[in-house]
Amino acid sequence: MISDALGAFAQTFSPPLRKILLKSVGLALLLLIALGGALQWLLGLLLPLAHPYDYIAEILLGVLTLTVAFFTMAPVTSAIGALFVDDVADEVERTKFPADPIGKPLPMARAIILSVKFFGVVLLVNLVALLLWFVIPGLNVGVFFIANAYLLSREYFELAAMRYRTPEEARRLRQQNAVPIFISGMVIAAVVLVPVLNLITPVFATAFMVRRHKRFMPKRELLPPERSAGI
Repeated sequence: MISDALGAFAQTFSPPLRKILLKSVGLALLLLIALGGALQWLLGLLLPLAHPYDYIAEILLGVLTLTVAFFTMAPVTSAIGALFVDDVADEVERTKFPADPIGKPLPMARAIILSVKFFGVVLLVNLVALLLWFVIPGLNVGVFFIANAYLLSREYFELAAMRYRTPEEARRLRQQNAVPIFISGMVIAAVVLVPVLNLITPVFATAFMVRRHKRFMPKRELLPPERSAGI
């Protein structure tokens, strides 16, 4: 797993993936700015403070916006991941597994549906973690880490697996290898915890889980079509 993580991290910044990374980071920043602007507008309506306390309100709104931005980073990267999965996976499979058959790209409609679905689930869980920050400070970090380790490992592994199998088969393969895949998700969640570095999550997580998926693929699927047909 460590070699897969280090290899994925290095490849994330390689020239072939650099354009995808820049697009991914740019889109993530736009989404975060849009969410931050909407939040500031909403909080400005809900929490109006009269002069001379306006500057205090501005500081509080700024801190709260940064906090919310931190907890929405996981759902934002989750939404973006499905949009770039095939571009990243193609490059990883072609360069790191040249003897194996290349997976089939996900239909765009399915990728968008999955993107919206995962975004909703991850957003809900992270909002719960954010609310815990006001109730039991410290506990929310643990919830944030464990929940995102599970959700992001599930999403990125199944996205990689669905290039070779149906969604049901991808889910079954993940469940059969639940523990090592969850541990792999902890690596992704650790990246999400680091400000700025977490912007690479969609590309890194995809490159990482493509490698992890290869570890759990049945051997017959790793053979070229002409050889697997003769088994």
